[in-house]
This record gives sequence, structure tokens and C-alpha cells, in this order.
Amino acid sequence: MRRIYLAACACALAVASCLGMAAAAGKTTVLKAARMFDGKSGRITSPGVVVVTDGKIAATGADAAVPAGAEVVNLGDVTLMPGFIDAHTHLTMSDTYDYRQEFIEALEAPIGEMAIASTVNARKTLLAGFTTARDVGSHDQLDVSLRNAIRKGEAVGPRMLVSVHAIGATGGHCDDWAGFRQGLFPETRPVEGVINGPDEARKAVRIAHKYGADMIKVCATGGVLSLTDDVDTPQLTQAELDAIVDEAHALRLKTAAHAHGAEGAKRAIRAGIDSIEHGTFLDDEALDMMNARGTYLVPTLMAHVGVEELLGADPNVPPVIQAKARTAIAAVENTMHKAIAKGVKIAFGTDASVYPHGRNAEEFYQMVKMGMKPEDALRTVAASADLLGLGDRLGTLEAGKIADVVAVPGNPLEDIHVTEHVVFVMKEGMVYRDDHAGSK
Repeated sequence: MRRIYLAACACALAVASCLGMAAAAGKTTVLKAARMFDGKSGRITSPGVVVVTDGKIAATGADAAVPAGAEVVNLGDVTLMPGFIDAHTHLTMSDTYDYRQEFIEALEAPIGEMAIASTVNARKTLLAGFTTARDVGSHDQLDVSLRNAIRKGEAVGPRMLVSVHAIGATGGHCDDWAGFRQGLFPETRPVEGVINGPDEARKAVRIAHKYGADMIKVCATGGVLSLTDDVDTPQLTQAELDAIVDEAHALRLKTAAHAHGAEGAKRAIRAGIDSIEHGTFLDDEALDMMNARGTYLVPTLMAHVGVEELLGADPNVPPVIQAKARTAIAAVENTMHKAIAKGVKIAFGTDASVYPHGRNAEEFYQMVKMGMKPEDALRTVAASADLLGLGDRLGTLEAGKIADVVAVPGNPLEDIHVTEHVVFVMKEGMVYRDDHAGSK
């Protein structure tokens, strides 16, 4: 069995190596389509042309020269777009609409089984057009393992930035054992991301960094799906948040704060947080602070869709969670209207796993429904690239950037729903989906 296992590993590594060589062997591919949305100008141009060499974009636009010997891929009546970026996912978490069953699965399933299941989520996400994902909360280093497997070519999925685990207060939204009988599990500690005081806060950041974090996620307020907190209450002190953000930035790590409530969000903004995730109950002061400091809002509107669907599908959702969910769902539209009107920077993020993985692109429609212009909703992909510190490499179709390209049928400015029906996915010059393969 050991020989079979080693042979399988060697085969997987060989395949991954071949894929890497194919993307870097000097081959040029020219993608042609009826239209292109470059993610920067906010306009549709016709025809759409993207020239890809060595996994990078060499040229774009109707005037782009087609090198001799290049493979030309005619995709037809579609719009070429930059690969989508989801700045708020949980790819290693289940997406079942059964609240209690998720708890049971988390306690019963072996870590290896969870790891295998996460590869299914990653594949769904990539084939839906998301070539980059930021994972903002996992456990047992599942996110690190998935990220590394994708990097090595051993699994198919988006490139990932991971947090290892979120950092929060004892008994708060990011304390996984909150709501269980005392003594049933060992008390959570900084190694699990649960802290009390600035010193433990710094220690938790250092531990996450030690074990592979690309960014740091904090829980600055209560949450909708947790049992022991109100959704809008602050859960970390100003001193704790100051310590977390200072330590993370010293390590050159970006930071994100789960924050539904205004007071907890304002503490995170004062600390210098890079993004507020959810932001359901943000008030005018918080939004003005974000504008002044350039703090991004990642509204995760699909989380509200998923929670509403959960309430309709599972009658056993605890009453306290039902009440919090309805309060949050009722508040989000007003907050989004104010954020849009004030010109707050908005990035794309969905909270994948609160709804089924692979439906990420429905966030575009939700943003338009809340008052964003279609072109502005689509440009949140570029905003996410900037938020993640990858704006010089991803987010738009421009020469010199990584060749992450997707195609959608029709014109997304006329019907935003077409983003939910991706027909072509290229990541780093490699094609992972081509529903028009017969038209080459």
C-alpha cells in the first residue's frame, strides 16, 4: 500500500509539473470574443481580444497583434472579463442547510475527510469563475493545506490567501466552543485564536503567521450564527484591536474585521484595519471614518441570502439565531444605500459556505439590487485585488498582469445575471473550463 501511495503521489506531482511547464513554455494563446470588460474602464469594448504568453497577459483590445503561430480561441458571443476574486470565503467549511448537522459533522468527521471535501468546494469555486479567494476562517490548518495543494497542482481551485483561524474573544463569535457545556472541551487559547488582552492578541497573530497565514482575520463584534452573543455588540477592546492590527502590519499581513455592529467596527477602523466584513449595522460615523481612512467594506450580501434560505429550509435553527438573522437581513439594505451614497470603497466578498459553494457570482446581482451600477459592481473585482495587495498582478485585463480570464454569455452590463453562467475559465494561462471548446 505504501508503494501504491508513493506512486500515486509521484504521478500527481508529475501532472502538476507538466501543467506548470505548459503555462511557461512560451506558448501564445489569443482569446477572441464579441466583447470585453477590462475591469478598469467600466466600459464594454468590441471585439474582445486578450493575448496570453507564458501565463501573463501580453496585450488586449481590438488592435492587439496576433503573433505568428499563436493558438487562436474563438469564444463567440461572450464577454471576456478578469478572473473573479472573492475576498470572503470559507472553502474548508460545509455548506449544508442543516444547522445542527453542521455541528455534528464538525465533531465527527476525520480531518482528512474534511480536507478532501474542501477540494470539492475549491473546484466548484474555480469553475464558477473565481480564480482567487481569500479564506477568512478555518481550523486544523485545513485552509493552509488546501492552499498548498492548489499551489502544487495537486488540487484544482483558486489561488488562496488564508488566515489559519480567526482571532476573537473568549465566548465570542470566533470562539468555536461557545455555547457548549463548560468542561466538555478544553478552554480555547491564543493558539486557536481566542484571546484576552493585548499581549495574547499579539501572540495569536504571531502563531497564525508562524503556521502559514497570509492575512489576519479578527472578530470585532458578535455574529448571526453564533449562540452566545448579540450580533452587534463589540467583542474586542480598542487595545486588543490596536495590538492585532499593529502586529499584523509589522509582519506585512493585511487585516480584516468581521464586524456587524457600528461600535466594534469603529474600534477596528481606529486600529487601522484594512477591511470591514459584513458591516450590517454601520452608522454614518463609521462609514465616514472608512471613507477618511480608505477602509474597504466587504458587504457579503450572499451571506444574508444564505441565512434567509437556511431559515426557510431548517425549522430547527435556534430561536436566538432566527431573531438575529431577521434583524440583520432587515438592516443591510439601508446600510448599503448609505455606503454607496458616501462613496465608501467596496470590495467583492460573499461568505461562501453560509450559502452553497459555487454560487459566489450571485453577489454581483445582490450589489446591483442594493443600488450599485452594474459596471461598479463588476469593478469590485479590481477593488478586491487592491484590498488583497494584488492589484499590480490581478483584477483587470491589462498587459503584464497574470492571465486570469473568464468569459460570460452576453453583456453583463445589460444583464448582471450572466456572471452566474461562466463558460470559460483561465487561470495563469491554463484553461480549466471551456464550454465552447468545439468552436476553436
